[in-house]
Amino acid sequence: MRAMASSPDANSQTQAAASRRIQDAKSRVMAAIGELVDGGKAEWSHTATGEIELRLLTGEVFVLGEIFVTRVE
Repeated sequence: MRAMASSPDANSQTQAAASRRIQDAKSRVMAAIGELVDGGKAEWSHTATGEIELRLLTGEVFVLGEIFVTRVE
């Protein structure tokens, strides 16, 4: 069976679509976090490195990076 080579245009379209999905997902997550903050269930602030630190009233602390979320406590 021969593998078909994909065109550069197809690759860039696939990457653009993936990028849009990632941005959409990120927007939804940030909106949900914003609702927690607006509802008084969490607080967020910027760290010295420019990342966002999210503190839930239940005690958990997260750092929201550009493409990841890390639980600190």
